Amino acid sequence: MVRDGRVMKRGKIEVDMAWGQQDRARGARAIAGAGGRPYSLQPVSSDPSPVFAQRHLLGIEHLAREEIVALLDLAEEAVTISRQVEKKRTTLRGRTQINLFFEPSTRTQSSFELAGKRLGADVMNMSVGTSSVKKGETLIDTAMTLNAMRPDILVVRHHQAGAVHLLARKVDCSVVNAGDGAHEHPTQALLDALTIRRNLGRLEGLTVAICGDILHSRVARSNILLLSKLGAYVRVVGPSTLMPADVERMGVEVAHDMRSGLKDADIVMMLRLQRERMSGAFVPSAREYFHYFGLDEEKLGYAKPSALVMHPGPMNRGIEIDTAVADSAQSLIREQVEMGVAVRMAVLEALARNIPNA
Repeated sequence: MVRDGRVMKRGKIEVDMAWGQQDRARGARAIAGAGGRPYSLQPVSSDPSPVFAQRHLLGIEHLAREEIVALLDLAEEAVTISRQVEKKRTTLRGRTQINLFFEPSTRTQSSFELAGKRLGADVMNMSVGTSSVKKGETLIDTAMTLNAMRPDILVVRHHQAGAVHLLARKVDCSVVNAGDGAHEHPTQALLDALTIRRNLGRLEGLTVAICGDILHSRVARSNILLLSKLGAYVRVVGPSTLMPADVERMGVEVAHDMRSGLKDADIVMMLRLQRERMSGAFVPSAREYFHYFGLDEEKLGYAKPSALVMHPGPMNRGIEIDTAVADSAQSLIREQVEMGVAVRMAVLEALARNIPNA
């Protein structure tokens, strides 16, 4: 049977390669203290009311609305800390954080590294290009090797959907999904939500148009899940060749042209063409793609006059977005980068509260 885009068999979940879905960790429950109580970035303690009850952050799908809001509230405090001259805290003092990236990354890896260091962690970036993975070591072997080093938090990005969940079952530490294939990118969705909330004061009732390569985008999937949980109205816009089958099952409206797709949009979120995940000709040419689906000032005029522009980066200027729009006063792209550090600080602290001290 089909449920939420997954093909289900008894005792097994087959991966839908378009969205990269697979067997994931069980759902979470909202906990006491997640309803708005202010949380301060203090050293790890035996706080009886942690902000986040889960051991890992593997995706948005199974998070409760209250947990998402609590993480955003915690990230607000991290923004304040990051803007101070003295940014160093002792929250993760004595803890070890390993960033394990099997795909190239600049923004995500550097922001996780900075977040960990600002919270006082010992941070190690593991270069997969020079690791034993290149010598034939399996993912399980890598997990066992890292687990023997006794890290406290493992931040993982992998090109295969489900790889991060597999690692989480094999190690004793907390695991953060920094992007797995075309499945999910939870911290990107959280930082996008934080950026929107800080600029518009809310997410509930807003119309968010997510435009471009929906088919291959883990950012699109995580944002659809998170924005819907927080009451936003989500519309996905793109050519039929870059649109997942039955995407409407996720509760979104589908548009195949920018005029109807951006109508009355409060937020226009552009996506990068995921060429590294494409096996075939999904668009005739970059020039034609920009003509029909690239965001320029004319197309932005289809949205509300006050509409704000977002992009997870890295941008392909002249393909997904015009330079004049990317650098305009309506653009939140640089602010998204700042919010990325704050959100990752919040996630690391929330997980650290659940790490045993012995």
